[in-house]
Amino acid sequence: MSEQDTYNYRVVRQFSLMTVVWGVVGMLVGVIIAAQLTWPELNVGPWFSYGRLRPLHTNAVIFAFGGCALFATSYYVVQRTCHARLFCAPLAAFTFWGWQAVIVLAAITLPLGFTSGKEYAELEWPIDILITLVWVSYAVVFFGTLAKRRVKHIYVANWFFGAFILTVALLHLVNSAAIPVTFWKSYSVYAGVQDAMVQWWYGHNAVGFFLTAGFLGIMYYFIPKQAGRPVYSYRLSVVHFWALIFTYMWAGPHHLHYTALPDWAQSLGMIFSLILLAPSWGGMINGIMTLSGAWHKLRTDPILKFLVTSLSFYGMSTFEGPMMSIKTVNALSHYTDWTVGHVHSGALGWVAMVSIGAMYFLIPRLFGRAEMFSVRLINVHFWVSTIGVVLYISAMWIAGVMQGLMWRAINADGTLTYSFAEAVKATYPYYMVRLLGGFIFFAGMLIMVYNVWKTIAGSRAVDDAKIPAVALAHA
Repeated sequence: MSEQDTYNYRVVRQFSLMTVVWGVVGMLVGVIIAAQLTWPELNVGPWFSYGRLRPLHTNAVIFAFGGCALFATSYYVVQRTCHARLFCAPLAAFTFWGWQAVIVLAAITLPLGFTSGKEYAELEWPIDILITLVWVSYAVVFFGTLAKRRVKHIYVANWFFGAFILTVALLHLVNSAAIPVTFWKSYSVYAGVQDAMVQWWYGHNAVGFFLTAGFLGIMYYFIPKQAGRPVYSYRLSVVHFWALIFTYMWAGPHHLHYTALPDWAQSLGMIFSLILLAPSWGGMINGIMTLSGAWHKLRTDPILKFLVTSLSFYGMSTFEGPMMSIKTVNALSHYTDWTVGHVHSGALGWVAMVSIGAMYFLIPRLFGRAEMFSVRLINVHFWVSTIGVVLYISAMWIAGVMQGLMWRAINADGTLTYSFAEAVKATYPYYMVRLLGGFIFFAGMLIMVYNVWKTIAGSRAVDDAKIPAVALAHA
């Protein structure tokens, strides 16, 4: 049997295991900074302060945990749906080690205070260059595999993965354009409102393509596979794809309401954000309706519970986002913890839960096992995660609305009813609940670590799985 008659599972396995590792690390840092907001005395020294750890948390959860999940699933899905071995194994291996190097460099430089100050793009220029090299290699491997596919059709999950790869490359190159002044310091080539506009074109589309399009690729493969049902409407999935990738690109200005950005640009961002509701919910409905005829499986299949519940949070977040982009709503919500709740309903409820479900699907197969060590523990993890998310986002929603109302309250003589300190004091109990919710979600990740460890202990890693003969017949 030649190498080309096998799938390359080595790099998928490596990224899958690091997804779990970085998930624990990123969420641990999240729990720490939530505790620092609750008990400020935990801000110890410059390296262990909230201001240094917060970008470390966002980078670890989005790019380390989420990024490894996307690498693992896209490499698995593109091979399985194209009936072809991953293109250029050495380059695929470079994407793994290069991406881990990026993560480790981020974990070192951010606490030391080396930052560009750009949201979700804090890493300085030498690391940005390494990211570019890894990402170009990723694109070559992914699209090279598509080019040598043994079936004519390109499955829709690959469309989403491909759009995510190309768009993130464009976003990274444009927003990270900078002039280096020292090895660890650079300044953006943009200034003022142009810098803000480019940053939020990047920032919102990092959400739209890294945290949405890529994970929709996961959804479109793993939900049908786990449910044992075809996608509810393949035509809807194609419409969903084109509508989503066109509309998302224009929504970024809604982050800049009531700023120096021209009013027409703010309004354009709001309008496209509202339009975005339609394709987003089209995708959610398509995923949920895939369970038609298989709803009974939710009673006994905790992996399916993770995948389907993630879609519910996706639907909720993609309703909430457009509503918060409306200027009158934004006047209340912006700069409050409502935004934090919105981000985490998407990040924990959608991204983390669909990733966890996909990892529970993949890891046994990558180690030659029929299923995870304990299905019961997966079920426990599901309920722990769900409770954690609900506590977290509910606390932040209530705190955010309260903050917005307190900041806007005015006495009859035109003076502010509440000082900012009074608003902070009123928020304190909700920060306690947020910390509890985050800790519970983190505890679920520890359950996953134990389950994964017991699954792989004594198992033999599957590095090169055989492509089925029926697939080879298409060659």
